[in-house]
Amino acid sequence: MLIAITRPVSPTLEHCELTHLAREPIDVARATAQHAAYERLLASLGTRVVHATAAPELPDAVFIEDAAVVLDEIAVVTRPGAASRHAETAGVASLLASFRPLRTMTSPATLDGGDVLLCGRTLYVGRPRAGSGRTNAAGIEQLRGLVAPHGYEVVPLAFSGCLHLKSAVTALADDLLLVNPAWVSPEELPEQRTLFVDESEPCAANALRIGETVVHSSQYPRTRERLIAAGLRVAPIEYDELAKAEGALTCCSLIFEETPVAGSARR
Repeated sequence: MLIAITRPVSPTLEHCELTHLAREPIDVARATAQHAAYERLLASLGTRVVHATAAPELPDAVFIEDAAVVLDEIAVVTRPGAASRHAETAGVASLLASFRPLRTMTSPATLDGGDVLLCGRTLYVGRPRAGSGRTNAAGIEQLRGLVAPHGYEVVPLAFSGCLHLKSAVTALADDLLLVNPAWVSPEELPEQRTLFVDESEPCAANALRIGETVVHSSQYPRTRERLIAAGLRVAPIEYDELAKAEGALTCCSLIFEETPVAGSARR
């Protein structure tokens, strides 16, 4: 069974970290309702939703993906790139310890889980083309050392225009990626098939794959048409309020097999 670990929306969400977006008012009640609908959708798709302890004092805590990278063999507890988010990881680690052996990143490494895209046995890790990002070189090297004993390769992947790599590219299937080619070059993913977002919807590359279904924000109907035309089963959902906090669908859960099957393909 797939596990989906989620965390409640903080009442202090309006004080979230922002990098690429201008700050605008966030309706926390609406964000909370959208997140609850997201959890119900994950459950309807066959996941067992497990709730991490609420952290009302941490504005970005709902974006739980950044706190860990979960593989079949281990869970790597990250060290987020924003200092205000360092306190998010302890509660997540405590919960993940029930499912996986833990490995923990240490200073000077920083790494956000939203910068890590798993394709088979390769972990693509995002690094901004210019300026600083949430994940640094030390974070990439620590991750490489932690996962190499389990047969994973870590490949840095340049991107621009957004906060995390998975705002620019996500997996739709074992051999198919959804890409904004203005933010990440398909030429750096030569072994992957790619489907491009509609040019009018640059933020539409974030999709969450659950089994044979692709969860996708209803904000992006033109890209959704492309997904459907490609033969994919799409479950649209409203998630625009959390998008004001630079959040996206993959950000708000940690998805993994409760008991991995040896040799199974990973998302």
